[in-house]
Amino acid sequence: MSGATLHARPPHLIGGWGGEHVGIAFEGGLANIRFDCASGTIDVPVSPAKDGSFEARGTYRAGTPGPVRIGQIYRSQPATYSGTVTKKEMVLSVSLEDGTTIGPFTLAEGAAPQITRCL
Repeated sequence: MSGATLHARPPHLIGGWGGEHVGIAFEGGLANIRFDCASGTIDVPVSPAKDGSFEARGTYRAGTPGPVRIGQIYRSQPATYSGTVTKKEMVLSVSLEDGTTIGPFTLAEGAAPQITRCL
């Protein structure tokens, strides 16, 4: 070997992913997610299966228009984030405990999120 080191990808997703109306920042497999008028977390490492599919538990918090007021509390609810990763593209959907589905969203690895804050 010529001294070159092979760098294997980690078993979980890392880095930033962006698309229309959504952005995800993975760190250590966990993630913070921003939507136009909401936010969320993925609370377990996301390790796609061989076919690229994944499912992970987390939270979802709907926001409100206008400025955030001091002491304002947003209700977080359990959510399941699922989708597929193919090369550098992700398709993501969010299922809330009340049966509501949000998405699908298409994101690209390394792309900036295209988020329009709710007004």
